[in-house]
Amino acid sequence: MTIATALPNHDPHRLVKRLPPEYYHSFLSKAARERRPSPIRGLYPLEAKPGVISFLAGKPNDAMFPFQSFCFTATCPSKPGQSTTVSLSGSELAQGLQYGATAGLPRLINWFMGLQERSHGRRCDEGWRLSVGNGSQDLIWKAVQSLVDEGDPVLIESPVYAGVIPMFKALHCEEHEVETDAQGVCSSSLRSILENWPVGKPKPRIFYTVPYGCNPTGMTATIERRREVLELAREYNLLILEDDPYFYLYFGKAERPPSYFKLELEQPEVGRVLRFDSLSKILSAGMRIGFVSGPKPILDVMDLHTATVNLQPSSLAQSIALALLEKWGYDDFYAHTKAVSEFYREKRDVFEKAMRTHLSGLAEWGTPEAGMFFWFKLLLNPDSDEEGDSKELIEKKAYEGGVLALPGAVFLPNGRKSAYVRAAFSLSTAEQVNEALERLRVVILKERGRATS
Repeated sequence: MTIATALPNHDPHRLVKRLPPEYYHSFLSKAARERRPSPIRGLYPLEAKPGVISFLAGKPNDAMFPFQSFCFTATCPSKPGQSTTVSLSGSELAQGLQYGATAGLPRLINWFMGLQERSHGRRCDEGWRLSVGNGSQDLIWKAVQSLVDEGDPVLIESPVYAGVIPMFKALHCEEHEVETDAQGVCSSSLRSILENWPVGKPKPRIFYTVPYGCNPTGMTATIERRREVLELAREYNLLILEDDPYFYLYFGKAERPPSYFKLELEQPEVGRVLRFDSLSKILSAGMRIGFVSGPKPILDVMDLHTATVNLQPSSLAQSIALALLEKWGYDDFYAHTKAVSEFYREKRDVFEKAMRTHLSGLAEWGTPEAGMFFWFKLLLNPDSDEEGDSKELIEKKAYEGGVLALPGAVFLPNGRKSAYVRAAFSLSTAEQVNEALERLRVVILKERGRATS
């Protein structure tokens, strides 16, 4: 069963079909099904009725807050080298100092909805909505809690962002690793897992992926792979958790591939993608603002979780972000993200040049087209077919040699050995990169000497 919605300002014969609300009931965890609205926050909308005198919420009187105004300067993306002044005062500041809506400030939500339409072609009448969180990590955790029961099987691309592994470990999930390569997630691996799933065993309901500049591999999934994954999601009744903090950090030569959130418009119906965005890499990591876009029934239960756990995302952080984004508008926002991606492209080039100088013949790597990471394989045993293990070398010997990085094993859900290393290129200067990779070169050569002696 699907629900058809006509797109305004489009061909009146074109319809976007969406999955009905009841479709999602089987995807919800037991805890999500048992959640009930907050007896206080559930009634907040009633305060908006004209003439109502509310004794409802225990909101402190903002007359007693000491802050009178906030003012800051920010870059002006359309005028390089110039800055713009942004201020918060009066009712806008009062909004930032007070308790707010569980899903986020309505104006900020509307701004993000407009961004999703411009970036992903998604209109607000297609059965999805948007909630703001304290960073996308907060929202991913709430999604997992809302969709996964203890012991459930889950599908995770591998290598995977290490920050989600503890979420699934805490629930004692069966983590089924879907292989990846330079073209992104291997849809053939995903199909093989699903086609060979034991008869009678409960099937996985979610697939987690980072499609642009993946942390740790730096890979960006091709459009062909994305389409194949979407087809498999429809065929095997999966929800795709599209974790995309590096969408605006794409610097590949080819046109940026469309997101899963956009590509699902090609499907017979929409509603199988839960998309996570973040401002951490483009505005401020410390503000902790992320937002999730997806089917309303899922976001509704995530909001119930928020209302119980932390009430809402920070009103003040949201108000600061909103003031800047409204000052900029969408054109300046895109100009800023273009400058951000160019900055990281230059950082990428510096790091790769140093890799060629210091680690040629000692490591293998692919060139990332987005994000902030190099993923490279150490060639520790030149005279053996055995791949080797980077863990001790990176955690102990490289650190003793003055280099800190992460061994590949920490990004593998099932903890097997790996010869790979993840290095972030976002902060270091060219001088620091060259010095660090020269130090790593010395460590690798010593290790190879031990292996052949």
